[in-house]
Parts: sequence; C-alpha cells; structure tokens
Amino acid sequence: MSATAVHSLWTTAATAADPISKIDAPKIEYWQLSPTLVILGAALIGVLVEAFVPRRARYLTQVLVSALALILGFVAVVVLAAQGYGTTKAHIAAMGAIAVDGPSLFLQGVILLSGLVGLFTFAERRLDPEAHGNRVDSFAAQGASVPGSDSEKAAVKAGFTTTEVFPLLLFAVAGMLVFPSANDLLTLFVALEVFSLPLYLLCALARRKRLLSQEAAVKYFLLGAFASAFTLFGIALLYGYAGSMSYSTISQVVDGSITNINPALADTMGNDALLLIGGAMIVMGLLFKVGAVPFHMWTPDVYQGAPTPVTGFMAAATKVAAFGALLRLLYVVLPGLRWDWRPVMWGVAIITMLGGAIVAITQTDIKRLLAYSSIAHAGFILAGVIATTRDGVSSVLFYLGAYSFVTIGAFAVVTLVRDAGGEATHLSKWAGLGRRSPLVAAVFAVFLLSFAGIPLTAGFAGKFAVFKAAAAGGAAPLVVVGVLSSAIAAFFYIRVIVLMFFSEPRPDGPTVAVPSLLTMATIGVAVAATLVLGVAPQYFLDLANQAGVFVR
Repeated sequence: MSATAVHSLWTTAATAADPISKIDAPKIEYWQLSPTLVILGAALIGVLVEAFVPRRARYLTQVLVSALALILGFVAVVVLAAQGYGTTKAHIAAMGAIAVDGPSLFLQGVILLSGLVGLFTFAERRLDPEAHGNRVDSFAAQGASVPGSDSEKAAVKAGFTTTEVFPLLLFAVAGMLVFPSANDLLTLFVALEVFSLPLYLLCALARRKRLLSQEAAVKYFLLGAFASAFTLFGIALLYGYAGSMSYSTISQVVDGSITNINPALADTMGNDALLLIGGAMIVMGLLFKVGAVPFHMWTPDVYQGAPTPVTGFMAAATKVAAFGALLRLLYVVLPGLRWDWRPVMWGVAIITMLGGAIVAITQTDIKRLLAYSSIAHAGFILAGVIATTRDGVSSVLFYLGAYSFVTIGAFAVVTLVRDAGGEATHLSKWAGLGRRSPLVAAVFAVFLLSFAGIPLTAGFAGKFAVFKAAAAGGAAPLVVVGVLSSAIAAFFYIRVIVLMFFSEPRPDGPTVAVPSLLTMATIGVAVAATLVLGVAPQYFLDLANQAGVFVR
C-alpha cells in the first residue's frame, strides 16, 4: 500500500471519528506554584550569571540572587497559607500534578528556611586562611580539575571559586519543594531526580580532602541510582495496577471505589501482586532518601566526605522532603493497604532507631556520629508516620521543622573547629574545647542536648509529639523501643559534652575559627529555634496541627 493511500485512510478515519479540534492549553495556577517557580527562575538566572558575569563579581551576585529567591519563596508560602490554601482552599493544582494543601505548604516553608540558613554556610569565606591573597570557601577552586593536579594549583593561585554551588543549591531546593507536594507518580519521580542530581555534584566539591569527597559523591550517586531504579520500577507496576499515575485514582482502585475503568488495562487492574510489589518498591526508594535502616548504607560515608555545609543542608532538607513524600504516599495513595504496610514500617522503625543509636556509640568522627544520629532520628519520625492519624501527620511536621534547624546549626559549629588540615572532625581533637572556646562548646552542647531529647529543647518537644501520636495510634510498644533508643543515644551525646568540658585541652589541639556574620547568623537562628521550640512549642504545634490534613 502506498504512503498516499495510508495517509488518505488515516485522515478519513480521523475525520469520521471526530473532527480534529484545537489542543487546549494546560491550566496552570501560577500563583499557587509561585514558591517553586521563584526558586527555579533564580536557579536559571544563577546559570546565566556563571556564563556572563565577570568571575570576580560572581560570588556576591550568586549569594544575593539565591538569598533573595529563598526569601521571596518563603514569603509566597506564608501568603498562600494566609489566603487559606493550606486549609479551606486546599486543592489539586497544575492539572492534577501538584497538591496545594497544609502539609505541602508547611514542608515547603521548612525547606526554604533550611535552604536560606544553609546558604549562609555555603557562602562562608572566613574560616580557612587566605590562599595567595584570596579568601576561600569550603568548595574546590575548580571542580573539574583533578585533585592535586597543576590545573587545580593554578586555579587556587588565581583565586578561582566554584560559585556554581549556588544555582545547584537552588535546583536542589526546587526539587525538594515539588517532592512532598507531588500528586502523581511521574511528578514524584521528576522531583526526586531534580533534587538528587545537584546533591551528587555538591558532595564531590570539597576544597580539602577532595578524594574523600569524590568517593562520597560516587557512593551516593551509585546507591541513589539503585534507589531511583527501584522507585521507577515500582511506579511502572503501580501504573499497571491502577491504569493511572494519579494518586487519587490509585487510591480509588485500592479501596474499590473506582467507576471509570480503562478497558485497555482492565485485565491487570486490581492485580494485588502489582500493587504490593510496586508500593513496596516506591516506599523503598523513599526510605533510602530518609536514611532508614537497612537503606542507610550511604549516610555515614556521604556525611563524612561531603563538604560540611552541604552535609548540613542535605541532612536537614532531604529528610523534610522525603518524609513529606512518604507521608503523602502512605496516607493518600495507600491508606487502603494500612494493614499491609504498617507491620513492615514497625520493623523498619525499630531497627532504624536501635541501629542508629547503637552504632553511633562506636564512632570516633563527629560527622559520622551525627550521621548515625540522623539515622536514629529517622526511626523516631517513622513512629509518627505509623500512627496513621491526623496527630501523626502534625507531629511529624513539627519534628521535621525542629530537627532541620538543630541539624544545620550542629554542622555549622563543626565547620568552626579546625586544625592545619582543615576541619578537625576526630572526636579526640574536641577534648577540652569547652575550656578553649566556652561559647562554641556551649552552643554545640545545646544542639546535642536537643538531639538527645532533653526537656526545654526542640528535640524533646518533637519526640514527645511523635511518641504521643504513636501511642494514641496503637503503637505503644514502638514508643517503648523509642524511649530505650533515646536513652542509648543520650549516652554518646553526653559523652561528647563531657569530652568538651571535663577533659584537658591538648597542646596541639584545634583552634576555633572566627566566622563571618553569615555563619554566626546560621548558628544564632538554629539556637533560637532550638530553645523557642523547646520552651514554648504550643504555637508551632498548633500550626502543624492546622497543616496536618492532606487534600485528596
């Protein structure tokens, strides 16, 4: 049959079935998506700055563009919440792709604030001694140079800085903003990749210990690629099960309330094997991102090897975004499978709490210790997820907000303690720090006490909220395990405090660098948040409670 005949048949059939009409433009609610759009726009401007702005002016330009974008994004979130988009006006935007509701706005606000205080540590240039008359930051002079090569030495001598870290930070934040508010599986996966890829790059850009940094980035990339593959395969299976990527449609197929069945998928729709395996694979990918056992293998090595400002930002913001996505998946898509996923989550939460707390006792590096601490905290937060109640959601939201500021503050303090080789992260070097620099040691002690869940700190209020929700949701044995894990974890936090204040300082011990106002602002905000959320948490608990309802 000739091409002309085929074309004639096709046009005749199309005309007979339905005259071809114009394609409708997609309906996008730009104002409700403005926090993400502002950050993406600023990230693109940052790329153009790298291309067109003279090298000497790039650092200041990038810091100003990034800070302005993060502030504007946060203001947009606050205005949207004030207009009722977190409560009465909550709905599905962007043609079903994005949910604008209480949990998404609350988590977006936390991510933007974490990005802003994280940005201050990225921009710090006073901690290292000047190199060839130029101030330097935590990042490699030229990321593409081989460590120790002539080109790297020439870049350091010329005073180059990797200012690309600022647009990379913004791209990561943009992906994180979409991740917890995604309302279909395709948007979820795109957001996952958008925030993961910049983090892989940022982990490889440490100025000192570059080989360790690059090793951390490769481990993170390879294990992250495995997790992404599991997630994508799970998405394919869930699509086969429900005939749709949409959260609401999948939920309707799960509980049997769907009325409009796709005839092409009628044979596979409702196949429980596809549902269970697909759901398990997606949850597995999200548990990798939160650092839950047994998907935590990347956490200690990546936290230790990455530049400390990146570690602090990643430890805080990634957890917020990933737990937001996990909550939406379990509460909106798979509530009908509660009796299947709850026992599994019980097991994951228990081994995560105990595993993180017990292994942390053996650590001798402060960054690895904080990494295992973050694993234990992932277990505590999972206790709130398992509650499957509105209180469970609100307690998780509050815990994530409190945890993010304490974490960024703790890693900001780590950047200050230095010796000739850069940051002094070995625990033995922190001996006597309280006598050498009482203020820095006291601030770090506040963060450690918050991690331990001591009363009058944000950590206590957060743990109390998630454990109370878990007990009310029928998970009282889990609370007992959580309290035991907290007691074990308190040992190594108190051990560091004792080491700082009750040990003799070593004569060859590290010095505490005097930071610029940027790092001081980060630590100040973190201390204020730790104490305010611990002493007077009620307003913020009420805020989280108001934001605790998902739109379906």
